[in-house]
Amino acid sequence: MKIHESAEDYLESILMLKEQLGMVRSIDIVNKTGYSKPSISVAMKHLRENGYIKMDTEGYITLTDSGMKIASNIYTRHRVLTKLLVSLGVDEETAAADACRMEHDLSEKSFGKIREHAEQHLK
Repeated sequence: MKIHESAEDYLESILMLKEQLGMVRSIDIVNKTGYSKPSISVAMKHLRENGYIKMDTEGYITLTDSGMKIASNIYTRHRVLTKLLVSLGVDEETAAADACRMEHDLSEKSFGKIREHAEQHLK
């Protein structure tokens, strides 16, 4: 099943926030993304309905196994692409923004080769 780029971004944001904060609520996603509370609420509803996240009675969000798989894949792509761009002389902020756009569109084959190169040549 093909997942939308925006859903991938939300799942990646949840994973990043989980690493930073330990626990994630919708307001944390609002603060990270800058989107409105209603927009985040609708997005979380869709992610929940599609089985990518769970939300407990206190509003804490956790990734399901399928949500974690997608989030981890996108976050890995983001980190590798950012690292590569920085190694080429792109400033960190621009590299991260460009990686965010690139991470969704690269084929598995191309990303695999980029990752191999990064692992061999970038430390």
